[in-house]
Amino acid sequence: MRIEHVAIWVNDIDKVCEFYRKYFGGTIHQVYHNPAKQFTSRFVTFEGGARLEIMHRPDITPTFHVEHSEHLGFAHLSFSVGSKEDVDRLTQQMSKEGIQVVGQPRTTGDGYYESVVLDPEGNRVEITI
Repeated sequence: MRIEHVAIWVNDIDKVCEFYRKYFGGTIHQVYHNPAKQFTSRFVTFEGGARLEIMHRPDITPTFHVEHSEHLGFAHLSFSVGSKEDVDRLTQQMSKEGIQVVGQPRTTGDGYYESVVLDPEGNRVEITI
């Protein structure tokens, strides 16, 4: 058994898909649109087969504010980039390009080397070895 995909609601599907393509090598798939439900989505597939469904419906609105980044429910996505140097490099690149870094690279108490950034809609993304 494996998790088939994770889905997130967003306001700007293309902007979020491009973030995951640019920084994590995702392949963006075609748009699916159901006009009757005003539902639109795109899948982003990553090396190894993991998939992220990026979804939009105009009646779905934020239930939390980005500045209060912790909340019950979905906490973060985590991408393994291979090494401490890669964590540092990608975090630095993202910071220079205006991506909000909310956790600088560090070794956590449970032994992970990671940083944490926010995607364009405020979802927490962990970058780890």
